[in-house]
Amino acid sequence: MDRSTVMARIGAVVAAIGSDGLAPALAQLLQAVAPYTFTVVFGYCDAARPLDLYDDFPASKRRIFVTDYQEGPYLLDPFYLAATGTLNAGLYRIRDLAPDRFYQGEYFRNYYIQTGLAEEIGFFVDIPGGATVVLSLMRDKRPFSARDFKALDEVRPVVEAAIRKHWADLPSRFDRPADAPHGPGIETQIERSFHSFGDGLLTARERQIVEHTLKGHSAEAVGRILGISPGTVRIHRRNIYAKLRISSQGELFSRFIQTLGGV
Repeated sequence: MDRSTVMARIGAVVAAIGSDGLAPALAQLLQAVAPYTFTVVFGYCDAARPLDLYDDFPASKRRIFVTDYQEGPYLLDPFYLAATGTLNAGLYRIRDLAPDRFYQGEYFRNYYIQTGLAEEIGFFVDIPGGATVVLSLMRDKRPFSARDFKALDEVRPVVEAAIRKHWADLPSRFDRPADAPHGPGIETQIERSFHSFGDGLLTARERQIVEHTLKGHSAEAVGRILGISPGTVRIHRRNIYAKLRISSQGELFSRFIQTLGGV
């Protein structure tokens, strides 16, 4: 990391606040600190579909990273779940936010694996009014080293200040009433989706099992969350498959995604 280059790019970030050049300036700053492959900035706000505030994906990649993501898979994304939860502002690796079986789960196997990423890390920045900006840095070859992570975290105050200033109006961009409630106590779209999934077929407990399974939790983890044994979780799963007339988690994931159009 060349310190003079980094300082110059910090100056460019400050100068670009309020203009269309802010996001590219942030990407150039972060590339100087720790090179990576792709940048995307998503805005999240409670139940609303994420807004793509900026990305530098080539046309061949944008469909999977943005268009397909916004159609429903984001509801199972650890970054989305963290951004609409109670996570403190900061820099996080996706693997630190993901459930214990994330890399064996259907969100990963049916959607995320298509991105071809080696690692994704993100700056989470809270915006007054109930929104969160996540600036994601993606690598397609190798994970970020501890040294990379430390260097990126050192410029976090600049990144956070610029994002809060530049996207201060973000909550107003979402399609919701101005007086709509927001915050940790409000039911999110992911919760509503799971509460209505399999309506008329599945019990409330079975819908809980579906939710935690699709998020990437193992039977053991689901059991700990719900206070039941792993064996009971597995019995519930078999009953769920029978009621839905499916035979795999892949089919369960597909069925869930198909129902999102009515949410």
